[in-house]
Amino acid sequence: MITKESPSKEPYRRASRVQRQRGLLISEAAMDSKDGRKAINLPNIFRGAGTYGKLGDQKLTDDIDWTSSAQYNMHFQVKSKCIIINNENFSPQTGMNRRKGTDRDAMQLKVCFVSLGFQVESYKDLTCMQMVDNLKKASSEDHGTRACFVCAILSHGEEGVLYGTDGTLPVSILAEIFSEKHCPSLAGKPKLFFIQACRGSMFDEGVDHVDGLGRSDDTDNRGHSKPVEDSLLPRYNVIQPDFLYAFSTVPGYYSWRNEERGSWFIQSLCEELLRNSSQLELVKILVCVNRRVATQYVSCSRDITYNDKKQIPCIMSMLTREFYFK
Repeated sequence: MITKESPSKEPYRRASRVQRQRGLLISEAAMDSKDGRKAINLPNIFRGAGTYGKLGDQKLTDDIDWTSSAQYNMHFQVKSKCIIINNENFSPQTGMNRRKGTDRDAMQLKVCFVSLGFQVESYKDLTCMQMVDNLKKASSEDHGTRACFVCAILSHGEEGVLYGTDGTLPVSILAEIFSEKHCPSLAGKPKLFFIQACRGSMFDEGVDHVDGLGRSDDTDNRGHSKPVEDSLLPRYNVIQPDFLYAFSTVPGYYSWRNEERGSWFIQSLCEELLRNSSQLELVKILVCVNRRVATQYVSCSRDITYNDKKQIPCIMSMLTREFYFK
């Protein structure tokens, strides 16, 4: 359901027929990414693809009971942990703008995951090394009596990196910190990451079949980055099973956030989790999130550069079973 917006001090553009029918008003646009950067050339994900079986691959076993192992075991007495990292204010050296509205996202996430039975820890405005230290601390805990692990990161971003308050971190560091090697107590258990951040500088123009409209204000990637010195951070390139990443947008694109209501992605995620967690599997819930963001939001700005833009979240799942919260 889309809530009707009350008028603000900013002038609105003339509403279209679809907007008038739905009683919608939308305000000034904003984003979570950098101005004036060149569009990122995305890699061809099919490059080098060939025929299976040419490297001597071997089928290990047929003795898998798919009916009994189709779902992750969620029947643990100790609450699973959810960590929320909410970066709003950034050092001047980064050139990144304040992320107004992100506290609304952090609050909604906490309410959502507490209601789902998680032990929630929230952190605000962490440097890169503080982010790493807190995540390493979580990975070093004994999760043997917990069903899973959840982490939500709200920050500025670019393709392949997330911002601490003082620079950037590679997204791939998450997989390394919570790998089976460094977090054996979560081996075979789902590790879920929800990331609200830009992943590039391109805009999604969309097509003319929008079902509804929402307000937009900002993106998660404006400013000029200054990465942390390479010597301080290990280089990670790890693919692990039982990980799921839900990104607010696809590679190369901006991600939108409302200064009053929070981001399109996190607000939609919380609504769908609270509505469907008792009956739908996680990936199906995330598909509902994708549909909500894609069809119910569009940016509106007096600056034509940021006007009438769309967004589609991105699901990257390495889960090996179905995940049900309850």
